This record gives sequence, C-alpha cells and structure tokens, in this order.
Amino acid sequence: MVAIGQPAPDFSLPNQDGQMISLSDYRGKKVIIFAFPKAGTAGCTAQACAFRDTLPKIEAENTVVLGLSTDAPEALKQWQDRERLPYDLLSDPDKQAITALGAGDNSLLGFINLPGAKRSYWVIDEQGKIIDMQVGVSPRASVEKALKAVQGVQQT
Repeated sequence: MVAIGQPAPDFSLPNQDGQMISLSDYRGKKVIIFAFPKAGTAGCTAQACAFRDTLPKIEAENTVVLGLSTDAPEALKQWQDRERLPYDLLSDPDKQAITALGAGDNSLLGFINLPGAKRSYWVIDEQGKIIDMQVGVSPRASVEKALKAVQGVQQT
C-alpha cells in the first residue's frame, strides 16, 4: 500500500470516452484522485458532484481531478453526462490502479467483499509524490480534505 511521502504508482487507464489517461501526463500539476464504489449511487454522486462544485477552487491551485472506479467507460460516460462532471472518470475493472493505491479491498464488516473500490482519495504533488490520502472516507470529507491538502492547509 502507498503512503504519504511516497511516489504515486503510475498507471494508464481508459477514461469515460475510451481515451487512455496516464497519471504521468499530469507532472507539473497537483492531482486529486478520488475512488468510488459505483457510478450513479447516492454516495458516489454526492462525492462526484461535490468535486464538481469545488472544482474552481481546486483548479485555482494548479490541480486536476480524476475519478476512479471499476465501472465500464460507457457507464462512466452516462453518469458524467447526467451529473455534468467536468473531469475525467477512469475505468479500472481489474482494480490494478485501485489496488496499487490501497483501495482494492472493499469489504463490509471485514468479511463481505463488495464490488468496486473503497471510497478514498489521494493528493499527488507536481513531482508525483503523495502529499495526502485517506482510504475509507465519507463523500463530503474526501472533498474537504483534498481541497485543504492542495491549498496547503495543515490538517489535524
């Protein structure tokens, strides 16, 4: 599992349009990656829309947002259109990037493994190092904490 201060694992995944997106494409910018269990569900929509609504503040910090799930690109595209999400949503059906980032185990009560990723976020600096992260987080907290991290606000 990754940790704060370590380099983020690079990956290349298709976005909602089937175009390959690599984390390394964003060197020189900060990146917020948020993982979510399933597009279109209540908690995931709340999280994605909160990132959408906060995007001007995030972009003011030279930062991009990427959503990450096991959903197929077609499902991500429908959800992106319906919710007017202005950032890329990445499809990781085999959980390769999700697992490398530490959010592949989406178990309930430690014994029921649910599909999808565990709701999480990672903030990656301009050089590709993780500067903040939380695996297992509420939709609202993921947005608030990620924004504070890109703004350089110390969190307790």
